[in-house]
Amino acid sequence: MFTIILGDITKEKVDVIVNAANTSLLGGGGVDGAIHRAAGPELLAECRTLHGCKTGQAKITKGYRLPAKYVIHTPGPIWRGGIMDEEQLLQSCYENCLKLAAENGCRSVAFPSISTGVYRFPLEKASEIAVRTILEFLETHPDMEVRMVCFDGETFGYYECALKEQTRQGIDTANDS
Repeated sequence: MFTIILGDITKEKVDVIVNAANTSLLGGGGVDGAIHRAAGPELLAECRTLHGCKTGQAKITKGYRLPAKYVIHTPGPIWRGGIMDEEQLLQSCYENCLKLAAENGCRSVAFPSISTGVYRFPLEKASEIAVRTILEFLETHPDMEVRMVCFDGETFGYYECALKEQTRQGIDTANDS
């Protein structure tokens, strides 16, 4: 099941919250800073033991003071005009987080909109990649619940449009068969 909601990801009662981290995994601004503040200093201490994470990859920690059991940290790509494999790297973020969640027995996952804040990934393109990647994963993991938690109305609108477009394309593809 896939849903898109407007809210605060640090309040989500799920098995795992995804953190749009930087490559150091040592906290930052935006979603990353909010997750670190809500989880408490133990999260930073555990992140120090991970020795960073490459863009597009993912690493898991405990959730500490968050309502989630785990946090999966994934550094998204910085938008450089689309010439540095940013789209593939963003897709890898979602794929690797979902695989890691499944490997750790997680049945519910809350994602933020990765790379669309200070990394300036175009929201329309990012939402299309995220929705497509999540829906493809759910085809083989129908028992998992995935939430896209949007921080503001603009982001929510883009994700809603992307979901409608993917659903329409799925119906068109089914009718062509």
